[in-house]
Amino acid sequence: MVMVMNEIKLPRINCETVCKEIGDFTIDTVKKTNSTGCIVGLSGGVDSSTTAALIKSAFDRHNANDDDTLELVGYILPSGINNMEDAKDAQILVEVLGIRFEIHSIEKPVEAFRLTNPEAFEKDYHKGNLISRVRANVLSTKAATEKKSLAGTGNKDEDYGIGYYTLYGDGAVHFSPIAGLSKRLVREMAAFLGVDEAIVHRVPTAGLEPGQSDFKDLGYDYDVVELVTEGLEQGFALEQLAIHDQVAPLVKRQIEDYRSIYGNPRLDSVEGVVDDIDRRHQLALRKVKIVHPPTPKITLNYD
Repeated sequence: MVMVMNEIKLPRINCETVCKEIGDFTIDTVKKTNSTGCIVGLSGGVDSSTTAALIKSAFDRHNANDDDTLELVGYILPSGINNMEDAKDAQILVEVLGIRFEIHSIEKPVEAFRLTNPEAFEKDYHKGNLISRVRANVLSTKAATEKKSLAGTGNKDEDYGIGYYTLYGDGAVHFSPIAGLSKRLVREMAAFLGVDEAIVHRVPTAGLEPGQSDFKDLGYDYDVVELVTEGLEQGFALEQLAIHDQVAPLVKRQIEDYRSIYGNPRLDSVEGVVDDIDRRHQLALRKVKIVHPPTPKITLNYD
């Protein structure tokens, strides 16, 4: 049954306004810490690409009017399980942006942990989190030695919505520029900034396990995460969301999509999906209390 009830309002943005707000926040954050600029880890995905494009735009604006120039540096850090096409796309991006970059495989540093943490190699999940933490260590050390700030690349759906990141891994950053943007709005911003369409529409993946995708892991995509978490924020009960005419048809289509791609769905009901998002959201709120990097205040319109 699908019930017609009050609309779940999704935010809209003026990309030019929000681009400037994120840019001003980035410049202010960097200058307050006397950093020489920013480090960003690039995966070839839309989140890291948009983060880099936003920071480069801000630094270009700042550097045109200030003798104290700021630099953005990109680090591409593939492991043995990453698709090398993603690294190539990341390299194309940095070349288009015209920023300094380095590519380093982290396969050997990851493998070195077999000496101290052999148990982490017994399951893909634990190895994936280890890879994320090794990558974060490399980026943090680069930031320290270059006297730069490490910019995070997590979006609102991942960080605040369901906590889909690794503590002390990709969550270990100095500040988080796109944390106020849902995946939907990140794609919108990416298109505004001229990020390649192949990156804008790429299937999200953490790149931490063989054959992994966020949809495969979760059983639903970020459009559903945004709808449910916005619904919770707007006072809808879980029972209402499970039969809401914006939520239920979308989730049912995604369950069938999952079935056609992977076989038996990870979650086989709308109620199960809504409950899973709520469970993950509560965990995300607890993770935020442990690691909560500064985020920009941006203009979201719910009219």
